[in-house]
Amino acid sequence: MMIFWGLMIPFIGTTLGAACVLFMKKELKRGVQKALLGFAAGVMVAASVWSLLIPAMDMSGRMGRFAFFPAAVGFLVGIGFLLFLDRAIPHMHIGSEETEGPRCVLNRSTMLVMAVTIHNIPEGISSGAVFAGLLTDNADVTIAGAFTLAAGIAIQNLPEGFIVSLPVQNEGGSRGKAFLYGTLSGIVEPIAGGITVLLAAYITPVLPYLLAFAAGAMIYVVVEELVPESAEGGHSNIGTIGFAAGFVLMMILDVALG
Repeated sequence: MMIFWGLMIPFIGTTLGAACVLFMKKELKRGVQKALLGFAAGVMVAASVWSLLIPAMDMSGRMGRFAFFPAAVGFLVGIGFLLFLDRAIPHMHIGSEETEGPRCVLNRSTMLVMAVTIHNIPEGISSGAVFAGLLTDNADVTIAGAFTLAAGIAIQNLPEGFIVSLPVQNEGGSRGKAFLYGTLSGIVEPIAGGITVLLAAYITPVLPYLLAFAAGAMIYVVVEELVPESAEGGHSNIGTIGFAAGFVLMMILDVALG
């Protein structure tokens, strides 16, 4: 039950964020969106370092000077995996009018949701990998650390859920439909995390690689999507300030509670 709720925390964050569309009538100001996107990027970078890459290298300590190897390999594979999804799945980024991936007949709202869904997959895997470490009694993974990562992802999912819901409403969809779309964008997180946990008995030898894989996938999302979107147009420093706030908050949470 503990692991179930741990995997659900990020999804709850997305749902709460999407629920904001039920109460707000106007679209967020561009500056606020920049700050929120930067904040989400900062949280993801800090989580990738403290909750994923550092534990991955600690688990490989027996390799001595080559303890970096599993983290480096897993990180690069994670980057490659998200690059593949980016090319294989049709989607559209927030603030863009151009579609990416294969051509299709999906509407704009669905394409926006698909873009968020793509980068929710590594977040689910990262939560699942950490909780899988708990099941395997790995000394480098603690209950507090696992829940801190889940809480950090949930925090950055709050603005994300809201931002992806707003375009659906603005294009003529009802508030209920906008909320549903925003919520569905996060459902892949507990699914991906649950699959990872179910495979816990088989992934113990490769857990460092899996943690680094999730980190690489998250960093890809930050560099490819969140940072460019937060820096687009004028007042890019707003996104930078948001990034700093998110990074410091996640760093504090992970070090103080993990």
